[in-house]
Amino acid sequence: MNKINKRPKHSGKFGRRTFLAGAGGVAVGLPFLEGLVPREARAGSDLVDPFAIFFRQANGVAAQQSTALGDEPERFWPTTHGPLTPETVAGRAIEELSDHLDRLLVVSNVNANYFDYADGHANGALQGLTAQGPVVPGQGGDSEANGESLDHRIGRELNPDGRDSLFLYSGKNSGWLGGPCVSYRGPGNRRAALHNPLLAYQTMMGLDSNQLEELIARQTSVNDMVRDQLQSLVSSPKLSSNDHQRLQLHLDSIRDLENNLTCSFGVDELAVLEGLSPGYDSDIGDEVLTAAMAHMHVAALAVACGYTRSVCLQIGSGNDGSTRYRNLDDNSLMENYHYVSHRRASHDNSGDVIANADLLHSMVDRQFAQTFKYLLDLLEAYELPDAARLIDCGVCLWYNDNGNGPAHTSRNLPTVMAGGANGFLKQGLYMELNNGDDTVNHARLLNTIGSAAGLRDANDEFISDFGDPNFDRTPLLELLA
Repeated sequence: MNKINKRPKHSGKFGRRTFLAGAGGVAVGLPFLEGLVPREARAGSDLVDPFAIFFRQANGVAAQQSTALGDEPERFWPTTHGPLTPETVAGRAIEELSDHLDRLLVVSNVNANYFDYADGHANGALQGLTAQGPVVPGQGGDSEANGESLDHRIGRELNPDGRDSLFLYSGKNSGWLGGPCVSYRGPGNRRAALHNPLLAYQTMMGLDSNQLEELIARQTSVNDMVRDQLQSLVSSPKLSSNDHQRLQLHLDSIRDLENNLTCSFGVDELAVLEGLSPGYDSDIGDEVLTAAMAHMHVAALAVACGYTRSVCLQIGSGNDGSTRYRNLDDNSLMENYHYVSHRRASHDNSGDVIANADLLHSMVDRQFAQTFKYLLDLLEAYELPDAARLIDCGVCLWYNDNGNGPAHTSRNLPTVMAGGANGFLKQGLYMELNNGDDTVNHARLLNTIGSAAGLRDANDEFISDFGDPNFDRTPLLELLA
């Protein structure tokens, strides 16, 4: 059996999660340091646990289609299946990820089921990470998913002590489906999201409000609170040169993250602590995506130091119906994204036609692609002791609730993965599933990603039990390296 089929070797005494305990009970998690692990336990990149980061977009993409307003050209998907090249992504939203083409796996013809949620947005958002129908059919905006989401299961089964995975949210904390709506503990049990990136950082670091306020007021870093232990650790003869480099990168990342958080949310830091900063609870697209980037710093640090094996970042409410993204041609604000996705100035098909709405939709796609690239850049910056990069140890999924707008179909859901999860997944390709037919295979994709992140069944095989049991749930072996 290949090593990717096995459980992590270091789930017990010699796990890679090490802490420095500092003033006031602050505990700073450290990355794996080979000098602190017994020699017989070392196994190169096997020591880096696979992880999954989920990045959610609503309302579909600007794909080729015929609508009541006319034919729309393809502006999202690569031009041809096969190897991803600058030529095959030119002119498409995916070209924003050109720096990472060799790490991407773009998958078309991912099809979800049309469950009776009584609303296309509920159908897409609530089954997106659960592959389950509604608890009660036909509830529309009051719907709840009838199962656990994959991000939560990864955390429940693989995180230290079953710690919850991180669920992060950027955008107005209200709207269709109530704002945060994609992560579930179980049937009808929706998770609350960490909205303020500073609160997400506080949660991960174990800081109480007084400690966090003190750090901000003094313009110091949490690193300073563990200075004595840090100096002792750095001077240890057990640490290799790789250990020193990785430790420095890790601590620099903490400080950079803190600078990002305190600089991105205005002058009044107390307003941030009280949840009054406009950035993460805004309807201005640039502010929403800037807050998402701050969340991504938290996510990158969280998987780098072993705090969690799973992070979910949701942008916007169930239909992202209040965010106004930027027109890339003139920097003006568009109509709200949901209007743009319907091509009309309404939440249905009754409003005035928005000129060039399909082009505006593509501009939103590009801004999401740019934000996803920001995450990939962060993960690539982490160099591991064996010269691998953190991005290669896990899988990052940029997914969409719907295939397109205005139909908001559950067919051909945009699916872009980055990172091979320690050699588990193919990379550098654009692939089509099921020869383009309408087979429901969404649960199969989620079982594949869960297996890539390290989930295994009782026989130590890939999972095939996630999602509605009425559909095929076996992993998509054609996506495996």
